[in-house]
Amino acid sequence: MSNDKRETAVGFLGESPHKFRIEPQYPIQQSLEELKAFTQQIRRDIILSVYAAGSGHPGGSLSSTDMLSVLFTEFLHHRPREPKWEGRDRVIFSKGHVSPLLYSLFAETGYIDRSLLATFRDFKSPLQGHPSMSWLDCVEVSTGSLGQGLSVGIGIAMALKKDNRNERVYVLCGDGESQEGQIWEGIMSAAHFHLDNLTVLFDYNNLEIDGWVEDVMGIAPVEAKFKAFNWHTICINGHNISEIRNAFTKAQTNIDRPTVIIGATIKGKGVSFMENQADWHGKAPDHDQMMQSLKEIDQEE
Repeated sequence: MSNDKRETAVGFLGESPHKFRIEPQYPIQQSLEELKAFTQQIRRDIILSVYAAGSGHPGGSLSSTDMLSVLFTEFLHHRPREPKWEGRDRVIFSKGHVSPLLYSLFAETGYIDRSLLATFRDFKSPLQGHPSMSWLDCVEVSTGSLGQGLSVGIGIAMALKKDNRNERVYVLCGDGESQEGQIWEGIMSAAHFHLDNLTVLFDYNNLEIDGWVEDVMGIAPVEAKFKAFNWHTICINGHNISEIRNAFTKAQTNIDRPTVIIGATIKGKGVSFMENQADWHGKAPDHDQMMQSLKEIDQEE
């Protein structure tokens, strides 16, 4: 990608007050206003990094932003200055293509410098198109092959249980990804092993790269299927902060079963021309679209 786009992105990234990078460890309690400002900044970062690269996956990154922002700041035990801290909770992006979201969360919580976001998908950048443990030590698991991240998360949750540890595992899964048979094998095994230290965040935005999920390969009814596999299920509006907070609280107090938080979301949330459009699953905005996106995100109620 041209240096002009990356330099433009650097200019916009430099405008951040860096006010979110103040805590040596999390979780921290935030007001609704602070959390709204945080999620807006994450969405700005997503747009700017994808614009800089000229490629990437903005739609699913934007739809998952609210759930992951609440998790990273208010419920996840982690220390950005010690990415391999033994007492950390583990987060795995099974739908690894939404790496712009993961890297933005890393930037805004202090794992990496925000200027790195402008190097997204550069050949020599640690911010590769799919998260890689080899390139970035704060990446818990290398992902990108859909369906596999949940299985890895289950293995980690089992190991933590075996060692009588209290850390939790959170796995972000997509609805299109759940068409993979390995997902359902994982769901069956997680319940069998009573992994109450495992929470799946199910980003239910109804769209995938080829169109509407139900047209490509129907997965409904999702909650009934998880219940049939003996999971603790919580259905929420994946953009409602109060509902997200309550869901994580319930997940942390659940006993003997894994939990799935099924978040009804909007693909491309926060950018009008991206919302509910399959085209924006994996496409970068041009300069005018980038500017419009930032304006709409800043004005979002």
